[in-house]
Amino acid sequence: MKSTDPSTSAPDPDALPPVPVDPELAAAVHHLGRQPPVTRETVAAVRATTDAAGATDETLRGDGTFHVEERAVPGPGGAPRTTLLVCRPAGADSPRPVLYHLHGGGMIAGSRRHIVSDVLTWTRELGAVLVSAEYRLAPEHPHPAPLQDCYAGLLWTARHADGLGADPDRIVVVGTSAGGGLAAATALLARDRGGPALAGQMLLSPMLDDRDGTPSGRQMAGVDLWDRVSNATGWQALLGDRAGGPDVSPYAAPARAGDLSGLPPAYLDVGSAETFRDETVAYASRLWQCGARCELHVWAGGYHGFDELAPRAAVSRRAKAARRQWLYALLGAASAPA
Repeated sequence: MKSTDPSTSAPDPDALPPVPVDPELAAAVHHLGRQPPVTRETVAAVRATTDAAGATDETLRGDGTFHVEERAVPGPGGAPRTTLLVCRPAGADSPRPVLYHLHGGGMIAGSRRHIVSDVLTWTRELGAVLVSAEYRLAPEHPHPAPLQDCYAGLLWTARHADGLGADPDRIVVVGTSAGGGLAAATALLARDRGGPALAGQMLLSPMLDDRDGTPSGRQMAGVDLWDRVSNATGWQALLGDRAGGPDVSPYAAPARAGDLSGLPPAYLDVGSAETFRDETVAYASRLWQCGARCELHVWAGGYHGFDELAPRAAVSRRAKAARRQWLYALLGAASAPA
């Protein structure tokens, strides 16, 4: 007789039903239809789509509140210069916090101008300096090129804080999806190289683990907007044949890191109905186990990118409010605007 005791039987992750998507979120993507996964053959098309959707200088300037410029800064030894998009509040009379932003795009797409709406909102509300980093994309530029660019941009930002009207002690690295994985790796690298002492790290639906072994990845195959096929495409572009193997650096896949102690305070969030759920939860748990300050949220029924596609949904509003409250508390702001 088959046992039903949960202590003696484990579910087959390939047979697990997908987590239901929040009804408001489901309605928001219904008109999109089923989107095919990203494959090596479709990378060019994905890039063409994303390239047309970046923030313009006009959007970033708003009503003249911010100066917008681009800086070409030294790359890592022997590498090309990397470009930073810098937005500085006009007329600032005191050093401002810095949001150091790393864009998403599965390691294969996106640019410094693909800035999530939350980051733009926080920049305006805080009067912060926004630095959004360009990094080389895979597969043309595999690991460690993307991380080298992210770290080079961080070093430049910290060293030139005075000229930016920025406070080098209040730099928060913020990344979504692939950018979330790169933000985690940047924090690891800064710790290990004695680099800038980050005030915090915000890892939003981060891409952390190349091993494709989580139940959530299997559950949401063919369902999540970034599913395990797309995820495998991104990791293979970054790591080639090493993806999923024994010799992957934790600076490429932060879930591989053996020691997460000594890292800056962390905020992690993810949807319950997305591929990255389990690796995000596991990373937060390991941060706690290593004595780190960490806040974790798992948003019920959220798929990958839910808050950008359905910003007015109730769960999106809750997610945005929680992120903002954590950031304001971290940076010592008096209160987060309602």
